[in-house]
Amino acid sequence: MGAAAATAGALAAIRPWEQRAKPASVSSSGTFGPLVLITLYGGNDGLNTVIPYNDPAYLSLRPNLGYQASEALPLAEGLALNPKLPGLQSLWKRGHLAIVRGVSYPNPNLSHFASMAIWQTANVIDGTGSGWLGRWLDEVGDGPERAISVGATLPPILRGDKETAAAIIGPTVTLSGDSAFQEAYAAMQTASPDRVGLVADVASSGRDLLALRQRLTDLQAPPKGGGRAGAGTAGAATVSDGGGVVGPNDVRSALAVVSDLITAGAAAQVYQVSLASFDTHADEKANHERLLGELDTAVTAFFKGLAGSPGADSVVLMTYSEFGRRPGENASGGTDHGTAAPLFVVGPQVRGGRFYGEEPSLTRLDTNGNLLSNIDFRQVYATVLEKVLRTDSRAILGSRFQTLDFV
Repeated sequence: MGAAAATAGALAAIRPWEQRAKPASVSSSGTFGPLVLITLYGGNDGLNTVIPYNDPAYLSLRPNLGYQASEALPLAEGLALNPKLPGLQSLWKRGHLAIVRGVSYPNPNLSHFASMAIWQTANVIDGTGSGWLGRWLDEVGDGPERAISVGATLPPILRGDKETAAAIIGPTVTLSGDSAFQEAYAAMQTASPDRVGLVADVASSGRDLLALRQRLTDLQAPPKGGGRAGAGTAGAATVSDGGGVVGPNDVRSALAVVSDLITAGAAAQVYQVSLASFDTHADEKANHERLLGELDTAVTAFFKGLAGSPGADSVVLMTYSEFGRRPGENASGGTDHGTAAPLFVVGPQVRGGRFYGEEPSLTRLDTNGNLLSNIDFRQVYATVLEKVLRTDSRAILGSRFQTLDFV
């Protein structure tokens, strides 16, 4: 972790969130996990990601942006993937990709900041409070490596009232200075009766940083007796250097770090990476295709890299974005902020090769001319909480939501 990321980690431990009741206890048993999230910042255009090419209203609304049936990658039910998603089409054919359609929430907000806050907190009223996975961490967190975000900043989704995830920008954590400085730094992080409030929070963050650094160092060390690093099972595997520090918006390198950590036996149950920017108001077709191509390459390389490693079959990857785009194209060759959109769930044990939820109508729209949702995103969250993380979803989300069958 470089200086910027170390600073981000220190700030992440300062938790300006309202205190909430502790969730109910959780079960550590289960077949699935870890959960890998990909945040698509900017509002991904769902209609040009999962294309309703068989609906005449599609090309009527998008005479320039729309794709002909011959261009798209067919799935089923008159739907197809964007031509830049051949890897995901292959995963669909193998039954490893599920597509949840028409996902949004009641009274959707079309502001990037507000809607992303709503998705990350699961608070559909105003998007305030701790992250929904941060609240999960408050219950299960027993160390800084329980959840890891690969990137220079820690998103609100992973910040709890008492616990936060770790943010790293590579497979190693490094501290500046010589050994004497590092010893002094470690001494400053110890708990003490006179360290309260903000000072205690900063010290706690420093201890988390040092603990994560040690854990990643352990994972890099050659395993004794031929066992897997950090796991003590057969089959040597350690965290590689991953090509160094992950650059901004480099989703493939970020997922490569995640793959290395999973293979090496890291204790994380949740990983988070991101890709931006999907805010395609103008010149959408080329820009959107480039972003989807990066996503496709990253996801397919991720699962290829995991293949054959212990636990690879239990990994569940999910994408999400703050909203979709409007059904009709605008005058600038793009689309404006919309509402409902599909999301992907990927993994060897996912019930894939099928859709969940109904395809939104292109002729029956809301009063603003946007798509109507049929799946509340909290149903998706409840599903992964209950079935992947083996957690009481009601305690985390505040209400009981009907789960889906994609896992």
